Amino acid sequence: MTPIRAIALGLCALLSPAAQAQGIEVPVSVEVLPGWRTADGTHMSAIRIDMGEGWKTYWRAPGDAGIPPRIVWAGSENVDGAALHWPVPEVFMSAGMQTIGYHGSVVIPMELHTPDAGADATLRGTLEIGVCDDICVPVSVPFDLVLPGDARRRSPEIAAALIDRPLTGAEAGAGPVTCQIAPTDDGLRLTASVQIPAGRGEEIVVMETTDPEIWVSGTATSREGNRLTASADLVHLAGAPMSIDRSGLRFTILSDGTAVDLRGCAAG
Repeated sequence: MTPIRAIALGLCALLSPAAQAQGIEVPVSVEVLPGWRTADGTHMSAIRIDMGEGWKTYWRAPGDAGIPPRIVWAGSENVDGAALHWPVPEVFMSAGMQTIGYHGSVVIPMELHTPDAGADATLRGTLEIGVCDDICVPVSVPFDLVLPGDARRRSPEIAAALIDRPLTGAEAGAGPVTCQIAPTDDGLRLTASVQIPAGRGEEIVVMETTDPEIWVSGTATSREGNRLTASADLVHLAGAPMSIDRSGLRFTILSDGTAVDLRGCAAG
């Protein structure tokens, strides 16, 4: 679970002042679904985003030109941690740039840690997302919602979104990831390799680190038989020296509506 203070997500969409000044209308609505209290004592809620035709929003790693979503918590009660369960995203190409996200509607399950598992919880904060068509517009969504401690009925919407998840390495038949890290003129180059059966279409590998101050480029990907290799450049946004925690690296392989989520890598 990520500490509640560190995540960034809610009901009435508010455009940025610049968008309001230009009279931009964005067909987007956002709702926090109340969900249910699980057998483990957590609370399974979700964020539902509905967009007009042609509009899209972004995954946690948005790609070349996307706007990463952020939840800013403010005054929640009986909630001290959260984990987002991201459905398999889509890959979009526009003007030669690759972005990753969702179009139409998306439900993002949100599992909340409730210290008092039998009591109600209150969620308060703001969801900040980018939505794009021909233009990209930042949208802020405040939320203030009570989650009943006695709610037990599972939401079909949330349950369906939980099913639409990336496969684990074991489920995909993947071996352990190995990686090499080499210096470049302005940062590091990370090359990762994994033994895994080929996907159903073009394979795109997304790399993520645990440090939000490290920019990670798109990857160059190649395959030889069952071995998939991907390389990306890493640059610290402040130009500072970097230390990479191999155990915290995350690799997502996207291919024709499917995804595989791999965590950590060994030197190799």
